[in-house]
Amino acid sequence: MDRIIQKKKWPLKRIVIVACSTGFVLLILGNILFGDYSAKLNVKKERITISTVTRGPFQEFIPVTGTVIPIKTVYLDAMEHGRVESVFLEAGTDVKAGDKILKLENTDLLLNILYREADLAEQSNNLRSTRLLMEQNRLSLQSQLTELNFQIKKQKRIYEQAKILIEKQLISRQEYEEIRDEYEYLLKKRGLTLETHEKDSLFRQIQIHNLERSLERMQGSLELVKKNMEHLTIQAPISGQLTSLIPEVGESIARGERIGQIDQLDGFKVRVAIDEHYIARINSEQYGEFDFSGETFQLIIKKVFPEVLEGRFEVDMEFIGDEPEGIRRGQTCHIRLELGDLEEALLLSRGGFYQKTGGQWAYVVDESGNLAKKRPIRLGRQNPQVFEVLEGLRSGDKVITSSYDSYGDVDKLVLKE
Repeated sequence: MDRIIQKKKWPLKRIVIVACSTGFVLLILGNILFGDYSAKLNVKKERITISTVTRGPFQEFIPVTGTVIPIKTVYLDAMEHGRVESVFLEAGTDVKAGDKILKLENTDLLLNILYREADLAEQSNNLRSTRLLMEQNRLSLQSQLTELNFQIKKQKRIYEQAKILIEKQLISRQEYEEIRDEYEYLLKKRGLTLETHEKDSLFRQIQIHNLERSLERMQGSLELVKKNMEHLTIQAPISGQLTSLIPEVGESIARGERIGQIDQLDGFKVRVAIDEHYIARINSEQYGEFDFSGETFQLIIKKVFPEVLEGRFEVDMEFIGDEPEGIRRGQTCHIRLELGDLEEALLLSRGGFYQKTGGQWAYVVDESGNLAKKRPIRLGRQNPQVFEVLEGLRSGDKVITSSYDSYGDVDKLVLKE
């Protein structure tokens, strides 16, 4: 007996077709939802620099440029104006303290000395005249007093005799009173003469004292002017090298004008120009170092000049220990100047990437070493070798630190051998 065979609603072929179609749709949908559409760029590893983030000691310092100058420089300025009469030495000559360098001629100063000498002689004569007059007055008074004393002594005897005679009524009252008045007059005259002499002597002493003081001032003033004459001959104040001498014979020099300088060449220091941005962080006793002839030499700041010119200020640095052998005046030194103490920090090597990113992001290589992704970071202080990492990186992370200029704005770099 025959059976009716019912046709299957989902044959195997149909199931396979539906399953394949569903899988394809899911694949496309998953690719749409979860696929990586970020921009990528293939880069050869040999053309990039990969640096590892490390933790270690960090010393912040800045590169500065200094110029070697003598340890001591003395400038020669004209203390008096005048015309150059003669030049004894030339620039570049080694000098000793006290050596004559040049001589100026100043006729006005010479005439001034002559006038002052004449005034001094006149004042000296006035003083002598006053002293002579005082002595004459003293002798005259002595003579007057001698005469008065003689007359008083004589009149006293007459007066005493008159008192005896008036008691015996041998002379008249009028005659007695005349003798008495004469005696009293002579006594008063001697008193007035003594008082006059005393006051006159006091006045003469004050006058002499004032003349002596005036004479001393004039003498001191004359000495100063004569000393200015000595300043017309310029001498070396220290031993060293006359590195500069500007005037020529016959040239007029003004007072205070710079005419040259002497350098003491038994030692050197370095004059360093620093950007004004760091002026608040630069102080005396800060250290620096530079390389010379294959060796590293230490320097220390000894003087800070606070004046800012054209956006820069200067400091003087001296060598710690021995100076470099063969260093010369005017040489340029590239110095690494410390700005803070040594401390522990997360460090990333410097590189060309900073010019494009400003330290705000970087390409970080993943664990496979074949892909580098853009990651936001934050960098802090820096020195010529490394950056201080503040955020976005950990110790051991590998970062591409070479230039990003050719990468555009891609998010990932595929690293190829």
